[in-house]
Amino acid sequence: MTPLITVDNVSMDFDGTRVLSEISFEVGEGETLGIFGRSGAGKTVLMHLMRGVDQPPAAGRIIYHVAVCQTCEYLDVGSSAGIPCPVCGGVLFKEDLDLWGCSEERQRRLMRRSAIMFQRTFALYGNDRVIENVLHALDDIEYPQERAISRAADLLDQVRLSHRMMHIARDLSGGEKQRVVLARQLAKEPFALFADEPTGTLDPETARLVHTMLSDAAARNNMSMIVTSHFSQVIEDVADRAILIADGKVVLIGSPTAVIHRFMADYSDTEEFSQPAIGERTVIARDVFKRYISVDRGVVKAVNGVTFEVNEKEIFGIIGKSGAGKTTLSRLISGIIEPTSGELMIRIGDEWVDMTKAGIEYRGRAKCYLGLLHQEYDLFPHRTVLDNLTDAIGLEFPKELAMRKAVITLRMAGFTEEKSHEIMERLPGQLSEGERHRVALAQVLIREPRLVILDEPTGTMDPITKIDVKHSILHARDEMDETFIVVSHDMDFVKDICDRLALMRGGRIVMIGKTAEVLANLTEEERNVMGKVATE
Repeated sequence: MTPLITVDNVSMDFDGTRVLSEISFEVGEGETLGIFGRSGAGKTVLMHLMRGVDQPPAAGRIIYHVAVCQTCEYLDVGSSAGIPCPVCGGVLFKEDLDLWGCSEERQRRLMRRSAIMFQRTFALYGNDRVIENVLHALDDIEYPQERAISRAADLLDQVRLSHRMMHIARDLSGGEKQRVVLARQLAKEPFALFADEPTGTLDPETARLVHTMLSDAAARNNMSMIVTSHFSQVIEDVADRAILIADGKVVLIGSPTAVIHRFMADYSDTEEFSQPAIGERTVIARDVFKRYISVDRGVVKAVNGVTFEVNEKEIFGIIGKSGAGKTTLSRLISGIIEPTSGELMIRIGDEWVDMTKAGIEYRGRAKCYLGLLHQEYDLFPHRTVLDNLTDAIGLEFPKELAMRKAVITLRMAGFTEEKSHEIMERLPGQLSEGERHRVALAQVLIREPRLVILDEPTGTMDPITKIDVKHSILHARDEMDETFIVVSHDMDFVKDICDRLALMRGGRIVMIGKTAEVLANLTEEERNVMGKVATE
């Protein structure tokens, strides 16, 4: 294997805390390397250092083994040394460039020949068409204008998105947006692509499609690829070799199978919970509709006459394919939007509150007892974790009491007590995506709601953290008498946690029943889209 990148004894600190410690490995030319580990292990920090994002390491070097043209600015992989430059015809000379120690001119050349797909951000021109987004990327590298449209169309063919080239970018699905991002990055003709959790928020079927796109792109362009993930399926699907990182240190370097096996050795779920006594009805919905007027589609029945009930201390799941109406229904229950028609009642204490009516005696009264974790959650970026949590309550607390309450709630959200204290004064940007997701969950739980609605709660969580969060929800149900409504396409998660499920198709609830019964009645398409479910 001809090396392209050498990570040499790299360490990194944030605010005096060591987040990476003496990391060393190589990435070969044309190799796809998976960086695997739990949320907060240091994967994203390492990737950013390798790409030249943010700030230099506290110690160590990142060496690119390249071939540099002495006449023009062209730069290629090291094995190209000695051949004529494809731009000016000059000779390419081999150089080993320290990414963080070389000249600005050399660093800029390296950055132009690599590309990065950031975690949970699509970075598209939302109001422009798909093909225009790719054309913008070609403009950035000064691609000849007379050939740009043809090149953009070729790139969209490559990511199998030609049938969407005239669509407005903001109107695409998450998986389609991710493929436009990939096309934009491939426009740079990189010799190395960095993909940070590229499919963490996508449903299983779409994730598999994006994995195929990534692998095909790497093979077609003889491109090295570095992929971070805490999902074993990503590493299995795309990586030639993998690295397992835990607490900022390399645990194992080897085949994807060996690394996944070592990671899953910690995947245990032995704690048992007794079935609680389910209480009285706490949510009643009768023939609820929510219609929208769309310029291109006319009347859209996002929720189309649904009827269901949820009982106190129950964990009630809402499942279905993307576009089935799950998120709209969760927003109706939480009082964010108002039904077009129908009956929707929530019990607060001994009284029923009509959620179809506005005002402090109706929806306004109930909303302070409802908690919703949005699929697209957000935290205040310039406020610490502690401030984000206490701001969610809206009351002034003595710091000692605020810390005590925050730690209790963070533990409910899946953090250890030690980790809860460690992150308390950090800003959200200093946390991993999975850690931010759990802080957002804690933001909901700290308000002590009677009913908690979780929209895709496990989207960015690794399997071990999912166990922590599952236990947290079950403990919250037992210890705080919480009732949960879980909206998810993670079938293994709902199988483990939900008492009953409602299956939605086309805005309607087509089946309500015990979790195992509903999962047994999924169509083959639904199983593919929402993930395979282990059956007893």
